[in-house]
Amino acid sequence: MQIAFIGLGNMGAPMAANLVGAGHQVRVFDLVESAMATLEEQGASRASSALEAAEGAEVVVSMLPAGAHVKALYLGRDGAEGLLDQLSSRPLLLDASTISPDDARLVAGEAAKRGLAYLDAPVSGGIGGAKAGTLTFIVGGDADAYEQARPVLEAMGKNLFHAGPSGSGQVAKICNNMLLGILMSGTAEALSLGVKNGMDPAVLSEIMKQSSGGNWALNVYNPWPGVMEGSAASRDYQGGFLTDLMAKDLGLAWELALESRASVPMGSQARNLFALHSAQGNGGLDFSSIQSLYRAGESSGQ
Repeated sequence: MQIAFIGLGNMGAPMAANLVGAGHQVRVFDLVESAMATLEEQGASRASSALEAAEGAEVVVSMLPAGAHVKALYLGRDGAEGLLDQLSSRPLLLDASTISPDDARLVAGEAAKRGLAYLDAPVSGGIGGAKAGTLTFIVGGDADAYEQARPVLEAMGKNLFHAGPSGSGQVAKICNNMLLGILMSGTAEALSLGVKNGMDPAVLSEIMKQSSGGNWALNVYNPWPGVMEGSAASRDYQGGFLTDLMAKDLGLAWELALESRASVPMGSQARNLFALHSAQGNGGLDFSSIQSLYRAGESSGQ
């Protein structure tokens, strides 16, 4: 299958590589030249623009930082036309970015006016899942288009969910990431409390993992340095899911709550914590670095 992949960041690059590995013909585009060069070494071909990548493709996959980038790609910006008005072919459009449900519905509606199918398909599983091809895809859009996309999704992910009509994938992803932010900040808080009262963080982590406080952060992504080999915390919080991206997603949850008049007191608190952590210069670190917010004033770490 001929696939265009637009956006080769920390998540997009390994996702595109898995499509190549599955035998698809993948043409990539990114504003970062080195990202395209790396994918070219892995068997993809490169394009000089998003339009060149998308022309003739059966499926266009985009993985971009925010809704503004997705709208600019598909709808255009500052007088320039987007893909929807430039494509001469009729590919299936599959956006894996995490954006607001309203932005996803807007792009889907404009695509439908032009006879194109657009799916919002945000992912869960992090960089590790992207590299391993075990991502969870949460898809909103037409059921027939979802079935058409299934071979592409299965090359990049392990768990596929059709959440409902357009925007539903984003709603589910936002809810998931709000809970993730709450769990990570709560886990960091509990670990800090224990360590400040004489506990070994590894021992405390194991106790909580096997008890009612067990959660994904403890099991897979422990935020305390040195407790879990290979975690972002054990490599100085480099790479991974950035604090700024978590703050963005928690902001999306807040906006969604305002629109629907939903009460999200814990989500709001998590948003404030990650916004504070980012404002203190940690936006480019992995989101598990929220642990350091609770360790302020320590003369040395464990």
